[in-house]
Amino acid sequence: MALFSVAPLCNYEEQEGAFIDFLKTFKSTPTEAAEQLEGLNLNGDGDSEEYDMVDDSDDPQGNGAQRRNLHNKLKYMQVLQDVADRVKTDITIDLNDLDAFERANADDEHQFKLIESIERNAHHYIEIFSRAVDKALPQPSREPNFKDDVLDIIMTQRSKRNERMQEMQGGEEDAQPAPESLFPAALTRRYTLNFKPRTPSGASSQRNMKALAVRNVRGEHLGHLITVRGISTRVSDVKPSVQVNAYSCDRCGCEIFQPVSTKQFTPLVECPSEECKKNNTKGQLFLSTRASKFLPFQEVKIQEMADQVPVGHIPRQLTIHCHGALVRQINPGDVIDVAGIFLPTPYTGFKAIRAGLLTDTYLEAQYVMQHKKAYDDIVLAQPTLKRMNELERTGQLYEYLSRSIAPEIFGHVDVKKALLLQLIGGVTKEVGDGMRIRGDINVCLMGDPGVAKSQLLKYITKVAPRGVYTTGRGSSGVGLTAAVMRDPVTDEMVLEGGALVLADNGMCCIDEFDKMDDSDRTAIHEVMEQQTISISKAGITTTLNARTSILAAANPLYGRYNPRISPVENINLPAALLSRFDVLFLILDTPSRDSDEELARHVTYVHMHNAHPEAPGGVVFTPAEVRQWVARARSYRPVVPKEVSDYMVGAYVRMRQQQKRDENSKKAFTHTSPRTLLGVLRLSQALARLRFAEEVIAEDVDEALRLVEVSKASLYADENRRDDHTPSSKIYHLIKSMEASGAAAVGDGARGELDLRRVRERVLAKGFTADQFEEAIDEYALLDVWQTTGEGTRLVFIEAGDDLDMDDEDF
Repeated sequence: MALFSVAPLCNYEEQEGAFIDFLKTFKSTPTEAAEQLEGLNLNGDGDSEEYDMVDDSDDPQGNGAQRRNLHNKLKYMQVLQDVADRVKTDITIDLNDLDAFERANADDEHQFKLIESIERNAHHYIEIFSRAVDKALPQPSREPNFKDDVLDIIMTQRSKRNERMQEMQGGEEDAQPAPESLFPAALTRRYTLNFKPRTPSGASSQRNMKALAVRNVRGEHLGHLITVRGISTRVSDVKPSVQVNAYSCDRCGCEIFQPVSTKQFTPLVECPSEECKKNNTKGQLFLSTRASKFLPFQEVKIQEMADQVPVGHIPRQLTIHCHGALVRQINPGDVIDVAGIFLPTPYTGFKAIRAGLLTDTYLEAQYVMQHKKAYDDIVLAQPTLKRMNELERTGQLYEYLSRSIAPEIFGHVDVKKALLLQLIGGVTKEVGDGMRIRGDINVCLMGDPGVAKSQLLKYITKVAPRGVYTTGRGSSGVGLTAAVMRDPVTDEMVLEGGALVLADNGMCCIDEFDKMDDSDRTAIHEVMEQQTISISKAGITTTLNARTSILAAANPLYGRYNPRISPVENINLPAALLSRFDVLFLILDTPSRDSDEELARHVTYVHMHNAHPEAPGGVVFTPAEVRQWVARARSYRPVVPKEVSDYMVGAYVRMRQQQKRDENSKKAFTHTSPRTLLGVLRLSQALARLRFAEEVIAEDVDEALRLVEVSKASLYADENRRDDHTPSSKIYHLIKSMEASGAAAVGDGARGELDLRRVRERVLAKGFTADQFEEAIDEYALLDVWQTTGEGTRLVFIEAGDDLDMDDEDF
């Protein structure tokens, strides 16, 4: 007894006709076109900040005339023309556009339910939509030539051969060519078609369109178009996946095509053509690789986000298959939303014997959205650029941005400035003979427990596009660098990159740096200076890139800083490692009535209002805005002019002299080496980048020297000095640090002589008033600490050397 035939839920032919109508008539909206024009004017490409626009042609020839009429152009017909001309190889159908088209043409008689059908049965509708594209595809605007793809030439020749065969056969067979001489549709399609999901709104009916956690993907989603959020953990190599196999017969010369749609297939051996069947020759088929069609294929594993895992559970994983234009879009460590079709796949080979009736599942990727774009991929909109230019003119950008680094954390002004400069980084240089000078800045925060070191690290991980957070005790040497393991697919020995490789072109934050084993810590030495990882394991000898900035947080030797022993004993890190840090901060938790009260008020305010207090200037940027500022700053490559170079040389010589004096007085904790000079140079370039300038100026060098000096001066700051918070004392310590670092020095850099104009500018830039500055100058001149000379243009310290240090302690 035959099964009952059930009428299909929808008419595929009518839906295909609706798809053709959509492709031929849908136009870009005026607002969308305006955004694209804006993007074209700004950046030369049409990528919007959040999503990739489909109708932007990446036309290398730059056909400006076609782009000017974006208001009235047919969006998808332009894409199809690019595909026909071999300019593009991918078509992304935005379901938001299809939804708008369906609503505009909805009536009672024709209810096609296009969106609902695609979201429920996406795999089948890719084929239906591809047939609609084939019918709507315009003719190419130029003939193929020998430089084109080999398939174009073969198809042109075969189509001409088909026409000749029809002419020769004549009669009734004119209407239809022989089946074996036809090309399969998968071979003639020179594009990959993907669906971009609808953007979810707040409506309850659209909750199922929002990104799911991996553990929320269930059996009811099989075949549906869903969006899954996760972090990519493993990305395989890109390999060709066969779509159509082409064979040629050694007897009759026929070409046979075999479409492949499953994981496994059996190659054809005997020729199935009519000629071989008539003659009963059983011609042997030979695989023709050049006439076959392959698609790039990549397998990606994503894992649940930490906040999506319930208590007591471990994160779940999901396999994602990427084809065509979607390969190489995902890197290990990226946080992504992947829209795709959830499908089952049976186990094959030995796995099938072990698995029995079980099947595996995977997600056929359709669209990938990155949560944190790389600096190079961030496109700034026009309103953002206007706001940037307005704030840039105020001259307070450095203060605003440093204040926006972890605003919930009280104080640490100079530490936040150093972290901002670390995000921006210096300029990496390649010398002609291949030597590479790093531009990334390394920072170490050494301090007492409870001074918010870990929170600063977590914030930096959130801001940096590729930020990796790890702890010293939970990290091994191979976990940081690279491990050799066996690939489950190919059964070969492969390298698996560690935290430093994942943070390539990003930031690696290492907490509890002092708790690491010495053998594991030595793995970081090469990364911090050469920015590479050399591996010689299991027959694999290679060098991996690790162009990363390292931000380390550590506690002193006995947990808290002990002032009774020397700084070297407190820090307890090898000199070879310390010299690789450009800036080393010591953050002490010293009791102080005023600062403790301010800190307590700040903490209680954050707990009461669940937000940080309003800043004095009122400007605090979000992490996304900080990322935009940093992206713009990193696009500049400032150079060092001759006069600034001479100034830097004098400052370095003075730093070496100061270090010699410190060694004599047993105050030295680290050596001033040529690496210190390179660190100052990198900080100066980062400050010039922050001003969006092409040249480094002396003020940048002064600020870099001040940061280096402040990070060291905090090691020797005694309690009496910390309790004195009057404006005059603060101004004195600021000028004293400038004198010690060589900032604002005059002439040949004789010790103790400063340019008063530049000192005044620096003090006023710190927020002090002109009256407070004059009062401090007069007050300390009466105490015979310094005096003004050269008709008020220079400030000279009266005493130097050990006597000055004694005065310093008195005040």
